[in-house]
Amino acid sequence: MQDQPRPLQQRLRGPRMRSVTTWNQRLPFRIARGVGRAFFGNVGALRYYAGDMSERRDDFGEPGGDAVLLIQGFFQTRRVMASLEERLRADGFRVVSFNLGGLLGLNTRSIPTIARMIDGKMGRLLERTSGRPVHVIGHSMGGLVGRYLVQSAGGDRYARTVITLGTPHHGTPTAALGGALGLLLLSRGLWQLFPISPLVKELRSGRFPAGVRLVSVYSKHDVICPWQTSVLTPRDGEDVRNVMVKGLGHMDLVEDPYVYGMILRELKDHPYDTSGGPVASLDEEVTRLGPQR
Repeated sequence: MQDQPRPLQQRLRGPRMRSVTTWNQRLPFRIARGVGRAFFGNVGALRYYAGDMSERRDDFGEPGGDAVLLIQGFFQTRRVMASLEERLRADGFRVVSFNLGGLLGLNTRSIPTIARMIDGKMGRLLERTSGRPVHVIGHSMGGLVGRYLVQSAGGDRYARTVITLGTPHHGTPTAALGGALGLLLLSRGLWQLFPISPLVKELRSGRFPAGVRLVSVYSKHDVICPWQTSVLTPRDGEDVRNVMVKGLGHMDLVEDPYVYGMILRELKDHPYDTSGGPVASLDEEVTRLGPQR
């Protein structure tokens, strides 16, 4: 008996149909994975907000390379900077960070209060060192603390570089989200993150000290601190550098090895542009995740 031709619907259920069906079945998992990656890349792990249990290693006065001061962001602990601290020590830097206090040990105090407290602690530490330069690295609101420290609180006496990671130099509209959660009642620092805050206006109108480099590293995929709020506009005589990366969230900026490579380049090589002056224009970089379209 001659085989009858299969109906058209059966013929279409070949490998191509099965592959399309499999892809559609996997689509929800792909979406969930992307959402999870974006969430944790911007918000970070729970340990960042679970109290400051990190052991402080005091090697500031020991022989070695330059000193690096790490400053965590709003509602965070020193745990946020743990990976960065380990990498810097492995590369020969002396690293110091502080418990910044606040509600439940989280960083909730005002930016000027934190900056002056850090300056007092740094002054006591510098009394027993050889006066080697200090580099400041701040994440998120910690970058504003580092900037205020050098620009308004006397930190220009010892700081050579300030590197900010995902810092809202112009304030950030996402501060309103913290307000909606009731955090405005607990922290003056959160008020100071609004674009219209007097502190943001003060920092923008003031001049950054000559002889200290200010570097702003930010990501186009940062939803906590939109990249437009991080771009610095240099004035004549200011050593200012903007570095943009892609594909990284707000918290990724303190963990990503590519970003650390850029930090290391700033600390060791102090890069300049081809004309011999400080780099003042946008320097677009692409992370290991590749270009984003």
